[in-house]
Amino acid sequence: MVAMLKRIFAAVAVLVVLAAAAFLVFAPGYVERGLNPLRMPAEGWPVSAEARALHDRLVIGDWHSDALLWDRDILDRADRGHTDVPRLLDGNVAVQVFTTVTKSPRGQNYDQNSTDAPDNITPLFIGQLRPVRSWFSLRERALVQAEALARAAEAAPDRLRLIRTRADLQAVLDARAGGQRVLGAVLGSEGGHPLEGEIGNLDVLYDAGFRLMGLTHFFDNELGGSLHGEGGTGAGLSDFGRQVVEGMIERGMVIDLAHASPLMVQDVLAIPDARPVLSHTGIRGHCGSHRNLDDELVRQTASKGGVIGIGFWSDVVCGGTPAHIAESIVAAIALVGEDHVSLGSDYDGSVGVPFDAAHLAALTQALLDQGLSEAQIAKVMGGNMIRYLSETLPEG
Repeated sequence: MVAMLKRIFAAVAVLVVLAAAAFLVFAPGYVERGLNPLRMPAEGWPVSAEARALHDRLVIGDWHSDALLWDRDILDRADRGHTDVPRLLDGNVAVQVFTTVTKSPRGQNYDQNSTDAPDNITPLFIGQLRPVRSWFSLRERALVQAEALARAAEAAPDRLRLIRTRADLQAVLDARAGGQRVLGAVLGSEGGHPLEGEIGNLDVLYDAGFRLMGLTHFFDNELGGSLHGEGGTGAGLSDFGRQVVEGMIERGMVIDLAHASPLMVQDVLAIPDARPVLSHTGIRGHCGSHRNLDDELVRQTASKGGVIGIGFWSDVVCGGTPAHIAESIVAAIALVGEDHVSLGSDYDGSVGVPFDAAHLAALTQALLDQGLSEAQIAKVMGGNMIRYLSETLPEG
């Protein structure tokens, strides 16, 4: 009887281990498929020969992909999500900003989130079996994602190169002009909370390759108020936040105000030499979502030399087709001028989009349909972003 019970217990233990292994293998992919749906017709969006030829001539850049969050090898073509290196190259993308997501409040919404709300990213990192050091440290969580991008670039330098300086950017552009299919990657942080309130961590992130950082995300942090934080209109820039912004300017890092409160935006714009961007957003006057910053602050951001990245998801463009994104881009041009509008997809950022990176030509078609000239399309699809980076990044 004792021997039989031991065999039963052993069998149960094996089943538990197998069930846990199956969960760890399949659950992260299941979660990603649910949070990052692709809402593209089975036959794809129609793209004319004219649009295809124009698209293939463009130098394309995008300000925002959260692909590093999902613990899949970005060198491999995935059957889920929106971006990986093969699909970005298929879409003729030259430069992609890959952001690291480190904290997201439970019940996340565009109106009001508590800084102390339970975190969605902690169980995701544990479930993905990311390194233990990243389970309970936001700084380490950012660094683990940075290391994954660096490993990918080291493994496939013919397809992926990290951009840390203007010289790195130019090298990618020169290689592509010479016919090489290579993607330049800029590393960014979705919010400044990985600094963990310590200014010394700015150097840690910089040394790890970070060249863009949002100041806040969906909650207020040590740097100041979020557009979606607890304070309604949100707190402004804290003393620590001002120290961080000034340090970013000194280092040639891109300041991203995509989730900043109105008061924080005003405070940053008042700092001499600050030239922030809005990496992924819509235009409030065109789409009245609380996710979109007030039009006047968007205009002031552009007037400081910044660029505005238009998102691809329905909450910011009020629709789910390439035409809706193109209409938002036209509204942005009307608001800030054609030299300050760019792409900020929010690919892989827990949003649904009408096309993945491989089918980006659908947007070129939609912009032609809106009556934009080839020169305007070239600026929006990447020219403005490339110009900004070439003027802002460290010289190298």
